[in-house]
Amino acid sequence: MSEEQKKTDDKKVDDPVAIFILEELHGAETPVSPDALARAYYKPRAKKDERPDTWRKYLPAVRQQALHLARTGRINIIRKGEVADPKAPIKGLFKLVIAKG
Repeated sequence: MSEEQKKTDDKKVDDPVAIFILEELHGAETPVSPDALARAYYKPRAKKDERPDTWRKYLPAVRQQALHLARTGRINIIRKGEVADPKAPIKGLFKLVIAKG
């Protein structure tokens, strides 16, 4: 194992999407939907000739990273106005907020 791999393994590095989610949620006053986060993540990467709904390709990554962040206690998933258990299957619409504490 190289020295660089050891450093990376010792210090957990967040995925770029996870970092983006945390940055967006820190500045948000209200809960944010995964759709809004996927659109915001896509916007600076958009190309002129792409379809307007190309942001959807980022939605699975946003949902996956949001679940990871919720399971580590860094954000909360809000479903029907209450904090949802991130270990339980989450179906339907939900929003995200920074965990208090």
